[in-house]
Amino acid sequence: MRSAQMSRKEGYVKVRKRDLERLTTEIMQLREFLPKVLNRELVELFHKARGAETMKARSEQAQEQLRQECQHLRSRLDAAQSEAQTEREEKLVLREQLWESREQLQQQAEFCTGLGAASCTLLWSVSRKEEAVKDILSDSKVEAFLAMAGQTLESFVKSLGEEVKMDQQDLCSHDNQFVLALAGVITNIAAVTYGRDFLATSARVLLDTLTQLLGVMKPGACSKLKVLMLMALYNVSISVKGLQYISETPGLLPLICCLLQDGDSEVCLHALRLLQSLLLEEGGLAPELREHLPLARIHQLSSSRHSALRQAAQDTLEDLKELAPAQQAPESGQRSLQEHASHRGGGPWHSKTT
Repeated sequence: MRSAQMSRKEGYVKVRKRDLERLTTEIMQLREFLPKVLNRELVELFHKARGAETMKARSEQAQEQLRQECQHLRSRLDAAQSEAQTEREEKLVLREQLWESREQLQQQAEFCTGLGAASCTLLWSVSRKEEAVKDILSDSKVEAFLAMAGQTLESFVKSLGEEVKMDQQDLCSHDNQFVLALAGVITNIAAVTYGRDFLATSARVLLDTLTQLLGVMKPGACSKLKVLMLMALYNVSISVKGLQYISETPGLLPLICCLLQDGDSEVCLHALRLLQSLLLEEGGLAPELREHLPLARIHQLSSSRHSALRQAAQDTLEDLKELAPAQQAPESGQRSLQEHASHRGGGPWHSKTT
């Protein structure tokens, strides 16, 4: 043992001859077979295996990263779903509140409409008295009231459908009664001298609105409302200023001709009365305008079963006959509006509540 240690120190190792021979044999075998085993394909496979191991490691690393990201996204999804559920519940609560608010708003609107209809109906009834009209016109809010009345009438007419008709059954609705009452108040204001003067000077926008709406409403629709508007315009036409302003309204004569074709007798009657005011204005209508009058329709109405309409049509035909010689002798043919009113026995028209 001591000699072996000393040999190691000197760089020699003692090996048995049999072990040396075995080692030599193995080395020779390796020298013979190793080139056969370690060929180029094996080396390439080895490199590919190492590359695959590298890719596997990278894939595992990427997979782990994706797993972490997926877990993060899943956490965010859970939070978003929880938030969406909370918002869905809040939305349901808000929707219920919205429905409740709509119902309350509808109830308030119905109440306000009913209150407005009742108030305006009372005002309509009171406005038949001249003293009441004086009080109305002396109030500082009268211009705001008339402006609101015009806007309300315009909104109502524009909201009507193509086939809507306001018949006796419809008169019970608050909306219809409201607009009828507004038109009735305007008519009664125009039935008083200072009332029509006020409308002709300070409420011309309202007069323009009435004329415009008469042209918008379909034949046979809203007959009661048309009658009240025509009554209001006729009452204003009794005033010199009113007649002068109304007669200058563009498209008024075609509008009257169109209204004369309406199937309602009352509409035709009051359209004829307004036409009479235009005909009996000093100088009458221009000849070129009178040529466009629907004489055939007026002749047809002069045979109507409606007594007032028949009489109005006959009076209109007489007025047209009298206008021809009046053009040649204007001094003898001119008549004042007051004479016109007394001649026909009409005067201003007061409307009654329905």
